[in-house]
Amino acid sequence: MTDVPAETKGSATAVPEAMAWDNRARRVVLLYVPLACFVLILLFPFYWMAVTSFKPNAELYDYKTYNPFLIGSPTLDHIYKLLFQTAYPKWLLTTMLIAVCSTFLSLFSSVLAAYAIQRLRFRGSQYVGLAIYLAYLVPPSILFIPLATVVFQLGLFDSPLALILTFPTFLVPFCTWLLIGYFKSIPYELEECALIDGATRLQILRRITLPLAVPGLISAGIFSFTLSWNEFIYSLAFIQSSEKKTVPVAIITELISGDVYQWGALMAGSLLGSLPVAIFYSFFVDYYVSSLTGAVKE
Repeated sequence: MTDVPAETKGSATAVPEAMAWDNRARRVVLLYVPLACFVLILLFPFYWMAVTSFKPNAELYDYKTYNPFLIGSPTLDHIYKLLFQTAYPKWLLTTMLIAVCSTFLSLFSSVLAAYAIQRLRFRGSQYVGLAIYLAYLVPPSILFIPLATVVFQLGLFDSPLALILTFPTFLVPFCTWLLIGYFKSIPYELEECALIDGATRLQILRRITLPLAVPGLISAGIFSFTLSWNEFIYSLAFIQSSEKKTVPVAIITELISGDVYQWGALMAGSLLGSLPVAIFYSFFVDYYVSSLTGAVKE
């Protein structure tokens, strides 16, 4: 047998190595570099809040001596001041109460509306669903003006109940639109079989549709809870007492005196205020991902 020249062997092995190198370089450029930039942009605000929360005031205002991105002498003074010298724990509990109540109220209303629009199949149901979604596009800065009149007339001003009842005005439209799309993916034959067996619509909704729509309900609940927790305009307009304010409004109105910004306490309040939402996401992340990737298939 004739021997293969050494030059031919070298060129044959060089081609796969060059292709592998090109694939690795392309993967780094197209995947890892954008992913690193995304993670950096996404996590840097939380890192900055954490660094500012544990820095003493001397390091916060002296960037010539201390590195702004590192902590020289960690301190808990800002967190201690926030928790024991302000009404922050009460603000946190009030925000949690309002977010949970408005979320459950919005989910209850959205489930009934979405099921009626998608599964009962009455004339004009598609236009009703579109009108509900268009209501979500109305800016809150316009809605809070007539809502303020209603709140004053009902005597709900400066009460958490005012926020619990007004938050669904922007939560229900989007949750209804989201659940309409999810209910649509559930096979209608399941309900037809239940109707033949003598089940009522409420029984079908409770025993068949809702158990199959748990990922969609979790997704709508996460959306509602997050928006309720971070809402600012309604909370600023309808709550006046300091002890009844929510976290987003309180850390701005109570921790800023004139032109003096208490940056350590502000960042500590923002960091602690973001933890409940992060914990809420961590418990239901699997359901949330499944609601985004698909529903029940026939």
